[in-house]
Amino acid sequence: MQILKTHYHPKVKDLANKSIFTRLATRSITIQGNSILLLYTERYEDYSLPGGGLDLGEDKIDGMVRELSEETGAKDIKNIKPFGAYEEYRPWYKPDYDIQHMISYCYTCEINKELGCSNLEYYEINNGMKAIWINIHEAIKHNEKTMATSDKKGMSIERETFLLKLIAESM
Repeated sequence: MQILKTHYHPKVKDLANKSIFTRLATRSITIQGNSILLLYTERYEDYSLPGGGLDLGEDKIDGMVRELSEETGAKDIKNIKPFGAYEEYRPWYKPDYDIQHMISYCYTCEINKELGCSNLEYYEINNGMKAIWINIHEAIKHNEKTMATSDKKGMSIERETFLLKLIAESM
């Protein structure tokens, strides 16, 4: 899959002599008209693509379908196609490694517009995460405002906003 961008968090100045672990993840791109299915996270005041980490040995497409279904309640997931991968290096918060190398594999797909029940994890519920169909340009504008003005922003907002802009260009 084509790498769309490699991003280095500002605190990651150098990879030499650092302990690094790689985390593989997937992201889902589901568009209907000018609306895109995103997750709004109240804690970070941002919109993001549904997705998350792959289980050990899990197939990328199986993981994408699992994450999309769990986080949004999506049904009838079909016509899955690769969009590209976003690679990032971020500081790690536990003592076992210095840096996390995350590769997010992004796929486009089609789903039934009507969503079923999501099955969010405890921390996702506590962060105020919810699935929403939103105009992609409104989501981009919202994320840009959060990046410029909020001290609550998470580490993923730059990735998500970059991907949303790329998706909007391809629509």
